[in-house]
Amino acid sequence: MFSSFFKDKKWAVWAYGGLFVIVVSLVLQTRLNVAINDWYKNFYDILQNVKDHSVDEFWAGIWQFLLIAMPYVIIATLTTFFASHWVFRWREAMTFAYVDVWRKCEKDIEGSSQRMQEDIYRFAKITETLGLQILRAMMTLIAFIPVLWALSSGVELAYIKDIPGSLVWIALAVSIGGLIISWFVGIKLPKLEYNIQKSEAAFRKELVYAEDDKVRYATNESIISLFTGVKFNFYRLFLHYGYFNIWLISFSQFMVIVPYMIMGSGLFTGLITLGILVQVSNAFDQVRSSFSVFIDNWTTITELRSIHKRLSEFEANIKFGEQ
Repeated sequence: MFSSFFKDKKWAVWAYGGLFVIVVSLVLQTRLNVAINDWYKNFYDILQNVKDHSVDEFWAGIWQFLLIAMPYVIIATLTTFFASHWVFRWREAMTFAYVDVWRKCEKDIEGSSQRMQEDIYRFAKITETLGLQILRAMMTLIAFIPVLWALSSGVELAYIKDIPGSLVWIALAVSIGGLIISWFVGIKLPKLEYNIQKSEAAFRKELVYAEDDKVRYATNESIISLFTGVKFNFYRLFLHYGYFNIWLISFSQFMVIVPYMIMGSGLFTGLITLGILVQVSNAFDQVRSSFSVFIDNWTTITELRSIHKRLSEFEANIKFGEQ
């Protein structure tokens, strides 16, 4: 899965040069994100004290936001475009590496076509989406932890107000706690995803055989039996995702109000302004969501783990069959 792209000299320029371009573009996006977070303070302070400011200052703030946001939009769009091409090259490298070994394999391996076409495609697509989010989360943490650490001086809650960088530690604690709970709540999901793909592969294979011989294959009995297996596995998955989503959505919604619970009292005592409160809320969300990138993408990670397991089994089978 990895050696075909990152260890092959043919793909070295794309593999490492492309990764460098993506990292640099994410660094630029993160710098612009920090600039937007700084903008929050000044702009919302103007809104809080409109009597002390003119409408020209208001529109100057709007213009300043556009000067930051529009470059961000352009860079983010180009990054997504380039990352799609980069990952497709990875898919191409994997596909032809698998095909070369598979051709030499004398063993008949169940679901070979699905592994080399659908699973590799989904692996590449998920890697693109999830990989960008993880890299962006790392950049965000590097940029926003110092910001949130400094803003922690405005915390007035007992027990935590004297802790340096308290907001950072709170964001880390709730994220780790959420990840641990998510692991246990969703522990059955990867296996269920794996079972679905096995039942789907058997159902698809019967239909493919029936394209050439409708007499022997795709009879009512076989179709009903195979589709019943598909339905059973999907219903089990829906059930388990039901309670998992209750936890995941509840956690996400609760995190919205956490920074206001921690900092809100300072607004009434005059310790902080509205601009600082909004700035804290945004910085806390940036850091917390970066710490929680695996929680927020648990469904995607579950699917990726299932695909990785199937591709690993396929690699082992074609290498064993080649010997």
